[in-house]
Amino acid sequence: MNGGLAPFFGVVGNTLAAFYVLLIFAAPIILGVLCFQGYLAWKRNKFIHDQKKVVLEIRLPQEVMKSPLAMELFLTSLYQTKGEGTWIKRYVYGQLRPYFSLELTSIGGEIKFFIWTWQFWQHHIESQLYAQYPDIEIKEAPDYAQAIHLNLEKYEMWGCNFKLQKPDCYPIKSYVDYQLDKDPKEELKIDPMTPVFEYLGGLKPGEQAWIQIIIRAHKKERPKPGSWFKKVDWSEEAKAEIEKIKTKDTQQVESIKLTGLSLTKGEKDMIEAIERNVAKIPFDCGIRAIYIAEKDKWNDINISGLNGSFRQYNSFQLNGFQTDKHHITEYNYPWQNITGKRLMRKKHHIFEEYQHRAYFHAPFRGYWFVLNTESLATIYHFPGQVAKSPALQRVPAKKSEPPANLPI
Repeated sequence: MNGGLAPFFGVVGNTLAAFYVLLIFAAPIILGVLCFQGYLAWKRNKFIHDQKKVVLEIRLPQEVMKSPLAMELFLTSLYQTKGEGTWIKRYVYGQLRPYFSLELTSIGGEIKFFIWTWQFWQHHIESQLYAQYPDIEIKEAPDYAQAIHLNLEKYEMWGCNFKLQKPDCYPIKSYVDYQLDKDPKEELKIDPMTPVFEYLGGLKPGEQAWIQIIIRAHKKERPKPGSWFKKVDWSEEAKAEIEKIKTKDTQQVESIKLTGLSLTKGEKDMIEAIERNVAKIPFDCGIRAIYIAEKDKWNDINISGLNGSFRQYNSFQLNGFQTDKHHITEYNYPWQNITGKRLMRKKHHIFEEYQHRAYFHAPFRGYWFVLNTESLATIYHFPGQVAKSPALQRVPAKKSEPPANLPI
């Protein structure tokens, strides 16, 4: 019997010895990678901390006659890669390309537009906004998100991150689909943002709702499948999806493979939509929303309103938004949160993520996706008179320059 077990123990011993030798060589490499990642995270957090941040409030004129294309042109100016052009800047100094936060809030039913940015980019943002919307007013405002200390004995809070239902290359239903690119008459416009304004304007004193869209320039940073070091952008994903659609309709005719001959109109439209989507300037994007209220003012129905605030951009054939089940302040089953502490930690975590406008870097890394300028301009633009909610703050009177020939 001992003789029968000897080969087995010999194999086990040799395996353990090989594993031990491998560990001796691998451990320093693994430890080195972990140390470098920790160092890089520290340098990047220090770089972010050293940037002075500002919150710009945008007040709209009585009339906004431009289509969301004007916002799309403004967003194009935010495609900035300055700051991390060399490996020394990225890996030694921890520098980052800038990111911006487009924000829409309701504080007691009063709707406001904000843009959060590093102070370095403040003048650039103001000049580009005035170039497209000369009648707006821009002023530096206190950070509303820092004005509340999340005391869960005083406040109740619900928050979530959103994600796309399909791969990023599939577009959402944009303002072009609503024909806003044709600048129809005001009474004929169908603005997809009006349901959001109606929801935000319906909140009562003591209630607040915040929507945050964090963006940065999209670059070749995704690992290429089957490659160790090569990076690609979302256009590679688009090519793969188009090929997948075509492959569904592969036919065999006399041993010759013919691809795409039997594509339906819907499939052809899908391919065209993907190609059109990736042809525009892309941004890495994260979307977060929070509803917070004093405990005696809390209304559960407002969670549904906030949860569905992006539903009108969904297309069954193409793409749409949904809540990220890993970043939402609720649990499906009672045993997931027996003591209540897990939910409390999650609420504080999402609230702090919002306050720091954090999405792309540790320790607050969310699931981000890619949207082009057309999609972003659809979910964040300045509405015309079609959005008649009295809660939408507008400039009382139109500004105008004095005539140049006035006597002195």
